[in-house]
Amino acid sequence: MQTVLFRDLGRMDYKAAWDFQTAVHTQLVTGKLQRRHEPATNTTPPHELIFVEHAPVFTLGKSGSMAHLLLDERDLAARGIQFYPINRGGDITFHGPGQIVGYPILDLEYFFTDVHRYVRNLEEIVIRTLADFGVVGSRIPSYTGVWIETPPNRDLESAEAVFFSQKRKICAIGVHLSRWVSLHGFAFNINTDLRYFDYIIPCGIQDEDKRVTSLARELGRFVEPESVKSRLKIHFADLFSCNLQEAVPQTIPAHHE
Repeated sequence: MQTVLFRDLGRMDYKAAWDFQTAVHTQLVTGKLQRRHEPATNTTPPHELIFVEHAPVFTLGKSGSMAHLLLDERDLAARGIQFYPINRGGDITFHGPGQIVGYPILDLEYFFTDVHRYVRNLEEIVIRTLADFGVVGSRIPSYTGVWIETPPNRDLESAEAVFFSQKRKICAIGVHLSRWVSLHGFAFNINTDLRYFDYIIPCGIQDEDKRVTSLARELGRFVEPESVKSRLKIHFADLFSCNLQEAVPQTIPAHHE
């Protein structure tokens, strides 16, 4: 059973978090290459699971289209939103306050070498966490991420009824693998201001029957983030058959350009 270091970075600028996870990823890949030229040992790599909350930012995956960003540079600056094209899969998405972003940085050769299974596991972690809050999450064929297809179990205003009659994406997933070491991860909307998604075509999906939602909107109340994080950690450890261990702050690697 592998040990995965858990680290909650709190609120962090996207670029700083990107540099940080890249440093962890580089450390894993470098150590892996070094071990291939050394006698067999029982040393296990320092896998990590990172939680972070970002300031408002749009990120565009390598297969995405700039046409799906509906603001120009001046509009972005006026609204205090950053923008980064990055090396994960997928199209454009939003990260910001009220969202739990999870970056599992794992050497999958110590778990399983199956990209589809890896993405399904990330989806399943969120689906099980939603179930803990009485919400039914699901998958939609041909789309990654986690969706909700049933209305909430409460009385709805007429405008709400229209929204909740649609398929609603609550978690976006985009990953990148190098030598089977994972990078990037999932963005789970908890108390997220959903108006930010009006400035993009989320994940490039333009279907009329699909929207973006949050756990708070589904439940009709504010959700304590720590309660969600604790359930995510439990399901992560279960699905990846690993021990989660709190990371020592001093082990944060420095990343140099």
